[in-house]
Amino acid sequence: MSLLRIENLTHHFGGLRAVKDYNLVLEPGQIRGLIGPNGAGKTTVFNLITGVYRPTEGRILFEGRDITGLRPHRIAALGISRTFQNMQLWRHMTVLEHVKVAQYSQITYGLVGAFFGTARRRREEAEIERKAYSLLEMVGVARWADQVVTNLPYGVQRRVEMARALATEPKVLLLDEPTAGMNPEELKEMIDIIRQVHDRLGMSIFLIEHRMRVVMELCEMVQTLNFGEVIAEGTPDEVRADPTVIEAYLGKEVEVVA
Repeated sequence: MSLLRIENLTHHFGGLRAVKDYNLVLEPGQIRGLIGPNGAGKTTVFNLITGVYRPTEGRILFEGRDITGLRPHRIAALGISRTFQNMQLWRHMTVLEHVKVAQYSQITYGLVGAFFGTARRRREEAEIERKAYSLLEMVGVARWADQVVTNLPYGVQRRVEMARALATEPKVLLLDEPTAGMNPEELKEMIDIIRQVHDRLGMSIFLIEHRMRVVMELCEMVQTLNFGEVIAEGTPDEVRADPTVIEAYLGKEVEVVA
């Protein structure tokens, strides 16, 4: 059984068609990419998967269960987590607090434990902090754990957002332009981090990316979206060489990444 299956997904904003007949099969442990020009509908696909939007047509199956139209928190609890193109970080919280708060949907000590400071609460809080530090170490930002996140460099904030997404223990991780705005060194480090996360945790990853280097190095399969429709699908090499993709999106970039 595929882990995530999307069938004939279509979405309209009023009279504007943002996505049409979109299909996807994501297998356990697979890394897939979604590329295309700005405004092609890529982030809309992510918003449909995670319940931010309800599709006009089609359905989304996760582990064989129809999750179409479920609320975002329920989809996250089932095992789909994401980062955002425009980072959604809390301005006055530390790096460590960001990763800890993402775990609080999993606590079991309840209101009584919270009010009276029971032994169960102490055990769970200690485990939450241990896990948070472990994830921060995985993405290379543990030394900034006590820093307010918005005081840190952009590349570090991107890693914090990833650690927060991982804290929910997802089976599928959606990354929306994880290397946006990064310099070449930060880009290389993020590629290594994504590969490490995949190898160590074994989760499936579905990423939106404009930088072909990221797609070429990480993805097993790639889709190209244009005006809400998939115009090509295949391995990175196949998609990069597709004349339709070159005309619609890549252009001279193919020469740069070749």
